[in-house]
Amino acid sequence: MEDDWDIRLWPDVEAQILALTDSDPDLCDEITARIDMLAEHGPALGRPIVDRVKGSSIHNLKELRADSMRILFVFDQRSRGILLVMGDKRGDWKGWYSPAIKTAEERFHEWQRSEDDD
Repeated sequence: MEDDWDIRLWPDVEAQILALTDSDPDLCDEITARIDMLAEHGPALGRPIVDRVKGSSIHNLKELRADSMRILFVFDQRSRGILLVMGDKRGDWKGWYSPAIKTAEERFHEWQRSEDDD
């Protein structure tokens, strides 16, 4: 679709998704479908596929959900979706968020600095 939102993947998020093509192709397909939905609907995509993340200094940090996998993302000032962190919270449903949020915040600030340099 021409009107799709621009979605960017942090390099290790992309690597994790590519690794799933061999280890868990069904989950890879589900994640890819969710990313496609995010590209189609942008910030308006809501529950149960996307939800806001609490406890972050980034007010619009959200999570893309696929089974127990989560991808933390944000739409930047140019309305691009930046997929920052991906992980499986199976077995650590509450504990997964704190380090993932910290990493997402660091990566988003790095993203903003690199954009300011352009």
